[in-house]
Amino acid sequence: MIRGKDRSSLRTGFTTGACATAAAAAACEGLLTANPPTRVQICLPNGQTPEFTVEESRLSDNQCQASVRKDAGDDPDVTHNALIVASVRRLKKGGGTVLKAGRGVGTVTRPGLPVAVGQPAINPVPRQMICEAITKIAAKHYYSVDFEVTISVPGGEELAKQTWNPRLGIKGGISILGTTGIVKPYSCAAWISSIHRGIDVARAAQASHAAASTGSQSEATIQNYYGLPDYAMLDMGDFAGGMLKYLRRHPIPFVTIAGGFGKLTKLAQGALDLHSSRSQIDFTQLGLMAESACGSTSIGHQVANAGTAMEALEFGGLRLAYAVSTQAATVATAVVADAGVNIEVIIFDRANRMVARTSRVRFPEPFEQS
Repeated sequence: MIRGKDRSSLRTGFTTGACATAAAAAACEGLLTANPPTRVQICLPNGQTPEFTVEESRLSDNQCQASVRKDAGDDPDVTHNALIVASVRRLKKGGGTVLKAGRGVGTVTRPGLPVAVGQPAINPVPRQMICEAITKIAAKHYYSVDFEVTISVPGGEELAKQTWNPRLGIKGGISILGTTGIVKPYSCAAWISSIHRGIDVARAAQASHAAASTGSQSEATIQNYYGLPDYAMLDMGDFAGGMLKYLRRHPIPFVTIAGGFGKLTKLAQGALDLHSSRSQIDFTQLGLMAESACGSTSIGHQVANAGTAMEALEFGGLRLAYAVSTQAATVATAVVADAGVNIEVIIFDRANRMVARTSRVRFPEPFEQS
């Protein structure tokens, strides 16, 4: 939840893809005119034509380099304020447009992503935006579209450690991303998209078992418990629905959902978005579950009147935890429908101790990373 500020008043920003396009356009203009611009305008997929300030430029005989500073608006993006650098070099006629990853931009090393293995981690829409911008500039100056475009991000290797790139098999830096060119503050779409890419990578690696967690502690415990490789770990966070709906169309045989009692109680009660601002625990309903699971009206009453999820767990104990885990598995299984995805749910307490695990699904033995 954002406190003290209405989301509608938050400032939007630009994606790395939009910034890379602006930098490439400025570099191309500078190369063809020998006069690098200080401002550059590009066209976004939605038809908007924002203008960017060119922070630095450098011109040589056959090459021009230009950079644009990323402004993510009010979104807490790890790449906010990063310098996106494009270097454009002429190629021989017929060479076409070649995109390369410079320092700080990753290279794809694992199948399953929308970019082929061995290619720079520049997603399809930014690729198209860069190529279209350069084609337009070349046509304006009556040049053939034969350029090598190298995108770099100083410090990108360190920034990438704060992203999902290492897990997805993208090595050497960040990805150049964006489908609209616009960053919407605190958007759920970017996180859900990353979950989808994680599923794609796990499927491409033929993973038979993947694990999704609500937080980093439960994730580390589950990964160690099953000996799962990084590519089998899905950063679900609060977005159980975003993950499960994608699994319904892109199944993995066995999926463990792991997390704290509070978050998974929400899932058991039918919530697919587990964030505190978008779903709440129904303690009256939880009390009825506790009464049934524990065979005690008194315990059910205590749970119904608990102030927090952890207090409810203290009253209901392991029987309540198991009842919640089985109901959460039932809800999740209903979402994936008949896709052939078997769901297991594991619940942890505040001390990260396993307090419940559904057992109606037989999982494969832990496997080692290939």
